[in-house]
Amino acid sequence: MRMIFVNLPVKDIQASRRFFAALGYGFNEQFSDERTACVVIDQNIFVMLLVEERFKDFVTGAISDAHKATEVLTALSADSRAEVDEILAKALAAGGKPWKPVMDLGFMYGCSFQDLDGHVWEYAYMDMSKVP
Repeated sequence: MRMIFVNLPVKDIQASRRFFAALGYGFNEQFSDERTACVVIDQNIFVMLLVEERFKDFVTGAISDAHKATEVLTALSADSRAEVDEILAKALAAGGKPWKPVMDLGFMYGCSFQDLDGHVWEYAYMDMSKVP
């Protein structure tokens, strides 16, 4: 079974925990501490939130400022258009910022927002029966 761990630098681990909890995600406390939070997105998908000082242990060079430049787009699937709208509403209510307008291509519907540290998240629902 293959797994994915997305590692992201954050300024305030507690604020980031509150943000992702507000989106409905849980945490694996076995891999979390005062400088790290392991967000469980799905059975095999995890986001490791690391305070910047801890994140520096894993990289060479400077940490990019996601408020000034886009370093990655983290895109996740949604089960419905309603789920896309719900996650966007939760993110904005928790302090996230809108990024691009909601996208509606008929067969694909998606949203995007920035988390508290400026990282871009996209959620999309795709109706495979309508794919051109």
